[in-house]
Amino acid sequence: MNTKETIEKKLSEAFSPVHLEVIDESEQHRGHGGYREGVATHFHVHIRASAFSGKSRVAAQRLVYSVLKAELDGDVHALALKVES
Repeated sequence: MNTKETIEKKLSEAFSPVHLEVIDESEQHRGHGGYREGVATHFHVHIRASAFSGKSRVAAQRLVYSVLKAELDGDVHALALKVES
């Protein structure tokens, strides 16, 4: 399973989202900090789930970060989030 698939699986299992889009933007960052040839390092995630209802944007993002801690401690250099309830 590649990093994108791992992110999709973990977020799906943790939040049962009604919408989940994970985009690998690594190639767009070629030559920038954190880019590594052949490694998925930069992602954009758009997730909509009832688990975020009533939570501030920061609190919802923290929930996502906690689920993806291993990936963020590993190869993932950047994670752009759009979190909705």
